[in-house]
Amino acid sequence: MRHVYVHVPFCRRRCSYCDFSIAVRKAIPARGFVEAVVREREFRREQGEWDDEPLETLYLGGGTPSLVPPAELERLLEILGVAARRPDREHGAPRPEITLEANPDDVTLAVAEAWVRAGVSRVSLGVQSFSAAVLSWMHRTHTAPQSGFAVEVLRRAGIPSLSIDLIFGLPREVPSAFSADLERAVELEPDHLSVYGLAVEPRTPLHRWIARGVATPAGAGRWADEFLLAHRALVAAGYEHYEVSNHARPGHRAVHNSAYWSGAPYAGLGPSAHRFDGRTRSWNLDPWSAYEKVMRTGGDPTVGQETLTPAQRSLERTYLALRTSDGLAPDEIDRLNPRVLRRAVDAGWIEPSTVGNPQPRAARDSGAADRSAAAGLRLTTEGWLRLDELIPALTTWAQGG
Repeated sequence: MRHVYVHVPFCRRRCSYCDFSIAVRKAIPARGFVEAVVREREFRREQGEWDDEPLETLYLGGGTPSLVPPAELERLLEILGVAARRPDREHGAPRPEITLEANPDDVTLAVAEAWVRAGVSRVSLGVQSFSAAVLSWMHRTHTAPQSGFAVEVLRRAGIPSLSIDLIFGLPREVPSAFSADLERAVELEPDHLSVYGLAVEPRTPLHRWIARGVATPAGAGRWADEFLLAHRALVAAGYEHYEVSNHARPGHRAVHNSAYWSGAPYAGLGPSAHRFDGRTRSWNLDPWSAYEKVMRTGGDPTVGQETLTPAQRSLERTYLALRTSDGLAPDEIDRLNPRVLRRAVDAGWIEPSTVGNPQPRAARDSGAADRSAAAGLRLTTEGWLRLDELIPALTTWAQGG
């Protein structure tokens, strides 16, 4: 496993839209968390699921990883073999991408400098919006000015790559601020932006508000308008729209997430974390307290797994590849339904691409599918809006439909 995700479940409060595995705590049991994760790593090693080859990426997600004190964070990186000050990292060995998710209100210069010393090379900053009204509706703990301050501090501390998260497609009752959010984000000049459409998940405050009729989903029209607005604004500002929800300046694509989209194996540690070996996906139990107890008593935190059939792997590969601007390689096109493919090309939803070296958006016409035989295929921006409906139709050919 060259790519590892560590789930840090602790938060100060639950956001209105959040359905992740979190534990709301005033005091963060950071030492106990690190010890539990290390025990799981040792358990995975004993089971033959972990080796000691150098990692290419480590992603600390959550939850709120920035709540973990820097000393405990560095201890975890040291144990996982990726701390910046390890002797074997001082002889020209390539540095792994180490991403830390952070809330703006956790960022101080001293903390950011400690992250850099520990080896963090990328920070994903959970801004979500620069509107005070929107942040209040989301139940976020930070203010809009804190986001700008956090970006300034992270730059001053020397974080090599900085990403900002934004959310669009909010309920109709929430004052619209997304256009202004994009303008402010571009002004801050992050290296990367993740722009997510709001999803209504069960068992969240948002789901309950909608069920009671006090909130109304944005609707497909507004969702599409804001998705396309983000695409136009960020491409004009010099960002590559390289995945449905992700935009990057040259050299700043998220390596860890790109591994997911390529179908690479990955390991996961912590409550609710998932693992994938290329065929079988497994996952841990959710609650922090239950996970901690299992690890303290020497048990196995795994609660489920699924082994993908060849057809399921093919479908998943198609879906993940078409989420990206690289798209499908030429030898993968024969799995697609040719009639649906032709209609999608004619509609301007699919175009030729060169995998690994995306070409400029090509002129589209009804002969594009024929010319694509020597190239790959990718979805256009308009095609991404129809991703979930296109994939089942495109893949019925490979499934015998």
